[in-house]
Amino acid sequence: MNTTSRAATAIALSFVTSIAVLSASAAPTTPGTPPKDIDFAPHRAVYDLRLQKTRGSRQLEAVRGRILYDFSGSACQGYALQFRQVSELDSGEGKNALTDLRTTTWEDGEARVFRFNSENRMNDRTVETVSGTAERNAKSVDVTLRKPKSGTFHVPKTAVFPTEHMRRIVQAARAGQTLLEVPAYDGSETGKKLYNTLTVIGREIPPDASKLDDASGKQSELATMRRWPVTISYFDAGKSDRTGEQIPVYTLQFELFDNGISRALVLDYQDFVIAGELTSLDLRKEKPCK
Repeated sequence: MNTTSRAATAIALSFVTSIAVLSASAAPTTPGTPPKDIDFAPHRAVYDLRLQKTRGSRQLEAVRGRILYDFSGSACQGYALQFRQVSELDSGEGKNALTDLRTTTWEDGEARVFRFNSENRMNDRTVETVSGTAERNAKSVDVTLRKPKSGTFHVPKTAVFPTEHMRRIVQAARAGQTLLEVPAYDGSETGKKLYNTLTVIGREIPPDASKLDDASGKQSELATMRRWPVTISYFDAGKSDRTGEQIPVYTLQFELFDNGISRALVLDYQDFVIAGELTSLDLRKEKPCK
């Protein structure tokens, strides 16, 4: 696989891991027992992607792309996500790679069941399809795959699903915590991927509409809402370099609002960095739980 193809696959598979993406108590809840006082905003967001910079020997001339992120649901209904990312990577070698990743997921409000389906296409050819269900029990998280191959396996019961991961980040931010370490499972790649994650939460950013220079600045609700700078590093579980040090597969930076909406995305793959600008944002009314 050439440089452009590798980069395209990395971007497509990992962005859904991250975006995809808690009570005010200082102690985080255990998986499967999410707090009840955090309400994530149902919303439809569009992020425009561009190449920010490159490092090392792998050079990219340009990256153009767009992400559609459609999040809905509630703690009583469960959380649904429809995600699509189309990216074009130009290596400057006369070869471009066009990727189209489409993913749908559903996670129940108790963080016990997670369903996922995805198709990844490259240059109009399907290169990967993944489908399955993960269910949490007292001892582990049991994963049943339908695609790419039928099978079952287990991941640790401490693993969090995407919405639960974001809940715990908001919980930690509200409590003034700066670090959060959890294993994360989201059904990415072949459906067997488990990441170790380290989240660093920066100092709270007070509400200031004048500093929201993207689509978030057009929403009056966000103009009066606090947010935090967040950096999440994703590591291959069980892998390290020759010195025994773990090197992140990639790192995601963003500003996280109190209601779960993200802006100012930056994806760092060590060799190159992609920026995602929030160019469109539609908020939907929540359906309160009975």
